[in-house]
Amino acid sequence: MAATTHASSMSFLLSHPQPRSAARSPYAPLRPAPRRVRCATDAAAAPAAATKHRRAADENIREEAARHPAPKQGLSAWYEPFPPAPNGDPNERYSLDEIVYRSSSGGLLDVRHDMEALSRFSGAYWRDLFDSRVGRTTWPYGSGVWSKKEFVLPEIDPDHIVSLFEGNSNLFWAERLGRDHLGGMNDLWVKHCGISHTGSFKDLGMTVLVSQVNRLRRAPLSRPIAGVGCASTGDTSAALSAYCAAAGIPAIVFLPANRISLEQLIQPIANGATVLSLDTDFDGCMRLIREVTAELPIYLANSLNSLRLEGQKTAAIEILQQFDWEVPDWVIVPGGNLGNIYAFYKGFEMCRVLGLVDRVPRLVCAQAANANPLYGYYKSGWTEFQPQVARPTFASAIQIGDPVSVDRAVVALKATNGIVEEATEEELMNAMSLADRTGMFACPHTGVALAALFKLRDQRVIGPNDRTVVVSTAHGLKFSQSKIDYHDSKIEDMACKYANPPVSVKADFGAVMDVLKKRLKGIYENEER
Repeated sequence: MAATTHASSMSFLLSHPQPRSAARSPYAPLRPAPRRVRCATDAAAAPAAATKHRRAADENIREEAARHPAPKQGLSAWYEPFPPAPNGDPNERYSLDEIVYRSSSGGLLDVRHDMEALSRFSGAYWRDLFDSRVGRTTWPYGSGVWSKKEFVLPEIDPDHIVSLFEGNSNLFWAERLGRDHLGGMNDLWVKHCGISHTGSFKDLGMTVLVSQVNRLRRAPLSRPIAGVGCASTGDTSAALSAYCAAAGIPAIVFLPANRISLEQLIQPIANGATVLSLDTDFDGCMRLIREVTAELPIYLANSLNSLRLEGQKTAAIEILQQFDWEVPDWVIVPGGNLGNIYAFYKGFEMCRVLGLVDRVPRLVCAQAANANPLYGYYKSGWTEFQPQVARPTFASAIQIGDPVSVDRAVVALKATNGIVEEATEEELMNAMSLADRTGMFACPHTGVALAALFKLRDQRVIGPNDRTVVVSTAHGLKFSQSKIDYHDSKIEDMACKYANPPVSVKADFGAVMDVLKKRLKGIYENEER
């Protein structure tokens, strides 16, 4: 029989191979709303049910929604300083219609909701309302974000909303990974936020931010906003460019040269954004975009802008919905600029305070060891935060050494008795690849979260029966080159434990049979062991 060899490269499969201080909970001053039986007045407060009829052929869903406006509920939201300055004005607040990114003291801002108004309705009311909108095409509630509009931007006119029906992402039961590789975990889940229009969780926040910009640019506000800009390690630029393209708003993107995948780079280019490739890292891009937006009428879209977190927090509410409003024990979130871990906390905590659930899960923030300033801060007992120059990591979207939302993350972790864990490059790539072998197609950032899970299971912090959700932030196809290099064992100083290269074999029956017998025998023996 002809001898067979493993392919030295996977490139033949491709036509073109590719070379500081903590703050109070945002809802802490309020007691959880008491659960109560729904009454007739609840029905009057709910959005009017659509009449059972087919929409006219010359009418679109936005026009149909305008004919059936929801009753005004007296809900509102605004910006407040985060955290409140010790000697600052306790009444400092800003309208969401103001173009403002920092408080008077230079700190972050946070979107706060009128919780007294929201609490006029029971937790059961909100659960039923949100559940009634899932999977529908009624504008704008078919979106996983805008189905929770009252918790996001309650005052925006639905006609100003820019939505691609984002959200409603899959909660994947990781049955085999939990059973075979994590000590028999039978309640392990992966929230696939990357199953979205642009392939990452950033869509959830960008629909909110671009919708608000759309509102500001239109009458009667007519604010002079020439475009929307961001610094990005890839996914933010993809989301921004897509939503701006849908709204007809110019997008400007600052990217660190040669530090993002081609799959990420092509997205803003294809959507018509102005893309500037800069010879610096993400933190350098962030400094430049802040200077530019201070001089030009360009709206800043980075997570310094807290509007995005209002959309991202809806992923937490979706998780609760998908468990029929039962709270998981653990939620593990990859962390870079650190806004997302706080967004998940906001979503869970808002539901707790308003009586949709009675507790929040423990949160874990997972960082790449090459970009782990929060991990160092956590290990110091929250005594000293040290920014760093992040080193290259396969989890490129979280290659951030000076995260904007570090104080937000600390609040989320302290409030939930949370944990910060790290993963080396080999740990994250092996975790990603092992998950792929059980039916996933994970990104390296999900690999960071999975590697953290493996460590916490080994330490017996997370138990085999704990309901655990790992947040997958992007689609694996956006990082295909890293997977190709891994399975081709081309990563320097990495064993690539789960590499699975194709086998080069002659187009001959005997040669093929030899390979398959050997391969199947090996698989059978491994399964017996």
